[in-house]
Amino acid sequence: MSTSNATTGPAAGGTAPVGGRQPSEHAIDAAIDAATRLLRLPTVRERYGEIADAAAREQLSYRAFLSELLLAECDDRQDRRAARRVHEAGFPRPKSLADFDFNANTAINPATINTLAGCGWVAKGQSLCLIGDSGTGKSHLLIGLGTAAAQAGHKVRYVLAAKLVNELVEAADERQLSRTIARYGRVELLCLDELGYMELDRRGAELLFQVLTEREEKTAVAIASNDSFSGWTKTFTDPRLCAAIVDRLTFGGNIIETGSSSYRLAHARSQRHPGGANSSRHPGAKSG
Repeated sequence: MSTSNATTGPAAGGTAPVGGRQPSEHAIDAAIDAATRLLRLPTVRERYGEIADAAAREQLSYRAFLSELLLAECDDRQDRRAARRVHEAGFPRPKSLADFDFNANTAINPATINTLAGCGWVAKGQSLCLIGDSGTGKSHLLIGLGTAAAQAGHKVRYVLAAKLVNELVEAADERQLSRTIARYGRVELLCLDELGYMELDRRGAELLFQVLTEREEKTAVAIASNDSFSGWTKTFTDPRLCAAIVDRLTFGGNIIETGSSSYRLAHARSQRHPGGANSSRHPGAKSG
């Protein structure tokens, strides 16, 4: 007695079994639309026809067609989650590591950045300090690495140092400090930009210290600063508090010095003088 092979035949567009009742194309589409909306499968709803036609052309089995369809839904769902995490991180502008011009700043080692992009340091709760003058790529790297971490599944938050301190001061005044510090403590990677651009009073520095202490060796923090650690006494006017903050950020962490040559300035000059040697060079980073 011969049996039909359940793993062969067209995945879509085939005929119904002999004696079976073939529903109309309209009824099929309506049923799929209703079911995928109920089950919240937008990719299946949008792509089932395309994938079914491809499966028929390639003579895939019904199981192969189903796996292709479900994998497409999983891939798109993962992409949507990554995009949502990047959005929730609060980056001021999109920056990717792929757009960074390492030729424009030879002080930065591409291999080191590629290793950091793997996010092992985020998983370990380590720190990252990007130190260098304005225009050397600190903010680009900070946002790029933060974006990579968000895409890898980590919860990330970007904030300017001054804005964070102001938020902490307001929370303290409203007796919401513990809740605010706990909220930042739950973030897997805190990206703190423009640290050192303005002087912080003792209260602001102490509040920032509390956030860093809450995160120490548990969740990662990345900072970008335009001043070396020895110059942080201009930001944190209390020497002991300054030393404690530097210790929190550097112990077991990663330090990258981006140098002092601003290729953002060089790019701006080349734009004013198109005949210059750097007129066709990508600026690498437009801020930081």
